[in-house]
Amino acid sequence: MNWLPRRTVLVPVDFSDDSFAAIDVALELAGDPSQVHIFHVLPEPHVLEPEVQWQMIDSENRRRHAIEALRSRLANDKKYQDLLIEIDFGNPGYRIAEYAEQIQADLIVMPSHGRSGFERILLGSVAERVTRLCHCPILVLRNPN
Repeated sequence: MNWLPRRTVLVPVDFSDDSFAAIDVALELAGDPSQVHIFHVLPEPHVLEPEVQWQMIDSENRRRHAIEALRSRLANDKKYQDLLIEIDFGNPGYRIAEYAEQIQADLIVMPSHGRSGFERILLGSVAERVTRLCHCPILVLRNPN
């Protein structure tokens, strides 16, 4: 069922099964795969990592590998062919909010990993940060486990 005709939907993915399930929800809501943006945020490489010092890795190689991994994971189904994939670097919560603003997203669909207590304090919540920073509605999908 197409709930958002001709609207831009952003789906941040972290390669978890929950984030790939969010893509299916976004496709149902948007109806048109070309309106669904898949967004993955890679961490900035640490300056002291040997690969960075030896210049064995660079941002473009990392971006290319991440896109290939996403395309590979989504290759088995035709419904994923027209999805727009973007890879960026930095803090996921902030970068998702900035990208949503950049593409003028009408909706963000993302999973919540359901962390609580000490784990949430240590790791934080990307979904919570996105909810605080974004200008558009956010559908947070709760993991039933």
